[in-house]
Amino acid sequence: MLNTYWNNSPDMNAVNDAIAGMKQLLTGESELQADSLCLKLLDYSLRVRSNSVLFMQRMRDYFSHVLVPSCDHARAQITAIDRDIVDAGIEFVDWKREPGKTGRKDAIHDFSGGRLVQKVRTGMLFLQSDHDLIAAGPCLDYDNQVINFINSQFLNWLQHDGYVLCHASALSRNGKGLAIAGLSGGGKSTLMLNLLEDDVTRFVTNDRLLVRRQPDETHAVGIPKLPRINPGTIVNNPRLFPLIDEASRAQLLQLDKDELWKLEDKYDAHIGELYGRNRIQHETGLRRFLVLNWKHGAAEKLDVKRVDLDRRPDLLAAIMKPSGPFYVDARGYFNRDDNMPEADIYLQALADIEVFEASGCVDFEALGTICHEQLMD
Repeated sequence: MLNTYWNNSPDMNAVNDAIAGMKQLLTGESELQADSLCLKLLDYSLRVRSNSVLFMQRMRDYFSHVLVPSCDHARAQITAIDRDIVDAGIEFVDWKREPGKTGRKDAIHDFSGGRLVQKVRTGMLFLQSDHDLIAAGPCLDYDNQVINFINSQFLNWLQHDGYVLCHASALSRNGKGLAIAGLSGGGKSTLMLNLLEDDVTRFVTNDRLLVRRQPDETHAVGIPKLPRINPGTIVNNPRLFPLIDEASRAQLLQLDKDELWKLEDKYDAHIGELYGRNRIQHETGLRRFLVLNWKHGAAEKLDVKRVDLDRRPDLLAAIMKPSGPFYVDARGYFNRDDNMPEADIYLQALADIEVFEASGCVDFEALGTICHEQLMD
């Protein structure tokens, strides 16, 4: 796959023509709404525009906790064009999935000055370039993919600023953060939402955490992405019951526990609506990391012990997260699918963090007590 480096292209006219052509392909004759949204995370702000009034309202509701009134100093603009699937008429190359993941998800087409990313299952197209960031396709039907595209810009900026990307949830209590990692479906979202029952605990992030070691503390930042949870998380947490109707919940409870645990059907958990206002805090000092390495049906009781990541590459692998096809480094080079995270970078970033492993059988109640009394003190 090609690296595209737009800043030092030998022919900027060719670059500009290529981007203009791709932009025209995606936007067509669509007219943008006059209103725009301005989102801000730390010192990074970006503008969101669309041709769809309904889509803009959805984004206004979704990102309400990071909305600011002015976009005078926005670093970038994302344009979401709600339209039918666009036939780009070009050849895409599949983006290799992470180890343990199967099926086709993303495909890319690199050209002079930019990258076009195709979501294979939905047909959505995303243009990532130095000046133009465009999502095109049925944005209302697949708004979660546009939300991820928006958040990828925050992720890029934070990584340029020295933060390391982790696959983890995180909470903060009195400015002290606890991160929770585990394999997909390992229960980190369920545990995180259970811990939010404590009124002084704040939601930091659900699935992407950025960490930077600083002289006085290890700083952690989450992105404005709501938890997307499966039915197995919902049916056993009264706080989450409003997300599904009672009849559906009753049917789900008839399933075998292992079958329910594996069921994939994502729901957005709106923290502000479910847990109350001012329960989101996207940055915190990070003190501890908990890695879930437990198993349903295991004969052993739950055991939580402190570990040394230098000696546990299996646990470190659960924390590390590749940056994905939307990542562009500070020099303008696009990420490649064979560019895997380096263990040493994570070990350095987490050098001052206490890391714990939860093993044995899955026991959310017992682990919740341990988190409250020992890991979040």
